[in-house]
Amino acid sequence: MFPLTEENKHVAQLLLSTGTCPRCIFRFCGVDLHAPYKLSYEELLGELQKFLETEKDELILEVPNPPSKKIRLQELEVGIDGIDNLSQNGEGRVSVIEDGSTASKNSNLNVCNVCLGILQEFCEKEFIKKVCQKVEASGFEFTNLVFSVSFPPQLSVRESLFEVSVVFAHPETVEDCHFLRAVCPDCFKPAKNKQSVFTRMAVMKALNKIKEEDFRKQFPCPPNSPKAVCTVLEIECAHGAVFVAGRYNKYSRNLPQTPWIIDGERKLESSVGELISDHLLTEFKAESFNFSSSGREDVDVRTLGNGRPFAIELVNPHRVHFTSQEIKELQQKINNSSNKIQVRDLQLVTREAIGHMKEGEEEKTKTYSALIWTNKTIQRKDIEFLSDIKDLKIDQKTPLRVLHRRPLAVRTRIIHSMETCYVDEHHFRLYLKTQAGTYIKEFVHGDFGRTKPNIGSLMDVTADILELDVESVDVDWPPALDD
Repeated sequence: MFPLTEENKHVAQLLLSTGTCPRCIFRFCGVDLHAPYKLSYEELLGELQKFLETEKDELILEVPNPPSKKIRLQELEVGIDGIDNLSQNGEGRVSVIEDGSTASKNSNLNVCNVCLGILQEFCEKEFIKKVCQKVEASGFEFTNLVFSVSFPPQLSVRESLFEVSVVFAHPETVEDCHFLRAVCPDCFKPAKNKQSVFTRMAVMKALNKIKEEDFRKQFPCPPNSPKAVCTVLEIECAHGAVFVAGRYNKYSRNLPQTPWIIDGERKLESSVGELISDHLLTEFKAESFNFSSSGREDVDVRTLGNGRPFAIELVNPHRVHFTSQEIKELQQKINNSSNKIQVRDLQLVTREAIGHMKEGEEEKTKTYSALIWTNKTIQRKDIEFLSDIKDLKIDQKTPLRVLHRRPLAVRTRIIHSMETCYVDEHHFRLYLKTQAGTYIKEFVHGDFGRTKPNIGSLMDVTADILELDVESVDVDWPPALDD
């Protein structure tokens, strides 16, 4: 059953006469059935022409500045100006075929003045096969996909926004958008990473601002029929990022969490993130990675106990299906590759689940052990009082050592509890349970008075920290796995 009704007839006739393709005519007439769009272009055009056949000897068409008289079919044969001028490039004029129906001359060769040929040539089986061949050759592994279409921005001028991506371009009509810049200059601002100011977003912003009467003065309505169809710039295959999470232990006091780069120069050859991610990149066949964790330790701080939660985003992975046994083997491979780190509870997670890890950065608690030095001689009794202090509030001004990358602010943190272990006259071990986000080193030495109170001020000594270990990060994520 043909999807158009009698009330669509005049609109369909006008659109066809001005160079609009059958599929665009269906869209403008509100056809939401899939079946008609699946027919070949030749079939669609034939069915449309049959639909537009009329047994009447007269037909009224709506045209820009229509003449005062009815347009007779006989007059169409000789080409009334009001109709001929609908096709500005002289092609696809409305004519009458012998049985009385109207159609475009060589319409199967004319490029649609709305979709610029995208819904003509690129909806045929030959092009679909080309896309499928590209996908098969890409080597990606997937269970479902998102197919998107990137249209030239000038399509937004010729019709309302329609997005479904294969990247198309249409050089012939690239200047269609240029008049918008003169009318709405604020919408078209240069950007470093954009080759042109005429992005889809900028064009749509301008179209939303421009008045309809100004638009009609600047741009022909209906649009002119172009001579060439759109070109395909590229057919790309990509997979959405996948996320791997776990907990890591760091046993080295000479290993940063992420690449340590100062003034453009790398200081150490590796990092926690790289030691883990290098193996993931290989197995997942991913292009790159982004490493994140629940807090971070300094390069000279170890992370012990159950480790620190981390998550790695793997960008554009070609392989995404792994059994639990394969993930276990991957974890073992990481652990066998270095004595500086170990990982546990390695697993695939969702993007949303990473939010649980980030919650712990400020809301949870962490436990540390530190080796403290004092300038004065101390006895056991000099440190025992620290164990009696509970929920001590301290004010920490942004430490000098991180001021280059953190804004200047005063942050209130809580030292929930402390335990001490005497070592000798100038050393003792301090075990602390603190609010996440506490700067432990500064709590010990005071950072020239920027952290108050501190161990030095509480003991009335000059104190410094020689070693620091993270004993636990109390974030219940990711879920623990059986060995």
